[in-house]
Amino acid sequence: MTMPLMEATKPLPPGRFGFPLVGESFSYLRDPEGFILKRQQRHGNIFKTHLFGAPNVVLIGAEAVQFLFSNDGKKLEMTNTPNFEMLLGERSIGVQIGVAHQTLRRQLFKAFQPRTLERYAVTMESVTQQDLKKWEQIGDLTWYEELKKYTLDIACRLFIGVSTAADEPLEKVYETWSKGLLAPPVRFPGSPLDKAIRARELLLTRFDQLIDQRQQSESKEQDVLSILLSAKDESGNLLSREDVKDNVLAMLIAGHETLTSALTSLCLLLAQHPEVLKGVRAEQEQLGFPTQLTPNDLKQMTYLEQVIKEVLRIVPPVVRSGSRRVLEDCELGGYLIPKGWDVYYQIPETHQDSKIYNNPERFDPDRFSPERAEDKQKVCSHIPFGGGIRECLGKEFAKLEIKLFAALLVRGYTWELVPGQNLERTVLPFSRPHDGLKVHFRPARLLE
Repeated sequence: MTMPLMEATKPLPPGRFGFPLVGESFSYLRDPEGFILKRQQRHGNIFKTHLFGAPNVVLIGAEAVQFLFSNDGKKLEMTNTPNFEMLLGERSIGVQIGVAHQTLRRQLFKAFQPRTLERYAVTMESVTQQDLKKWEQIGDLTWYEELKKYTLDIACRLFIGVSTAADEPLEKVYETWSKGLLAPPVRFPGSPLDKAIRARELLLTRFDQLIDQRQQSESKEQDVLSILLSAKDESGNLLSREDVKDNVLAMLIAGHETLTSALTSLCLLLAQHPEVLKGVRAEQEQLGFPTQLTPNDLKQMTYLEQVIKEVLRIVPPVVRSGSRRVLEDCELGGYLIPKGWDVYYQIPETHQDSKIYNNPERFDPDRFSPERAEDKQKVCSHIPFGGGIRECLGKEFAKLEIKLFAALLVRGYTWELVPGQNLERTVLPFSRPHDGLKVHFRPARLLE
């Protein structure tokens, strides 16, 4: 690949571009983890490649990630694949940049304020209890698929006031839409992208119907849709209908797919580490068994919080950040990062830094205890939710749902891994066990 002419006082990062046009994209898609690991071992924490039609610089490690966060929206600007822009919509928070992004973010945050989260917790707990009882009846589960239904049901109830457990067509339309996000960016009749675009139109039509219902009658719904319809910016302006629809759609995937991954990893790691599971259960017994979990109850689950942080460290749901376009020449680690290139940071490899984490490959929740607090040694060393101006808007929502689910799960149930299944991770689009986590699921009596 020919390089643009520029006066470079620093060398480019090490690495290679691969084949013309396609670069190293096929090698990356075949084995994302192996692709990154080999190049990190060969070149270090900053290297170049060519992925998805653009020269890229890959960033690994707390210092490199901090560089990206501190320059995001200044020297760097968010960029998306054509599929994401098409399927999320031009008004989506994931597509917006600059002042428009920050203004929209403040409006959307109204849906995730602490008092609002307390209301959400009631629904989360109710749905969790229902699904746990359902899984008890089933007995043998492929848990990833069940958890996808569980998290989508909660997201739809809280975001648009509709239960997918009672509306299977909505669930199927959503799944068709989400599959298009990482489909080949070519549209022809019957292609995954074509099906996804049609599914998007159906979802937006459904959102229109729900908006009409709320506007025609004074709805008492307190879901995200209702909150966004009344959210105003600093000048008193309401979000447009298109703003609301595109961002509800964006929130559905953010509040569903990554949570499914995180919960699946939690269940797998607890099954593989019975001593940690025993510690989580012991903490629950010490706290008693209130009929309704309160924010104070959840706050006291300090060991469970350490476990969740370690799950998100060792198996982050998202392995790489969204790409940023370089707006002006930058320098990092003695290398030139040229204007016009893309940069992104790798989350798993950043979480495996042995200079920060002792035995980083080991599952060890105590590394997050107040006495050790390994993640506090460097800024940006624990980044499952990203950071900077584009940190996950629903971070506290996700942490709440994971904690509620885990507490209720370990109090009343036990599960065993089915022998012989493939537990190796598939990391695209979101991290999950290859065979979907097959388990024997049954009730347990903790007080016996």
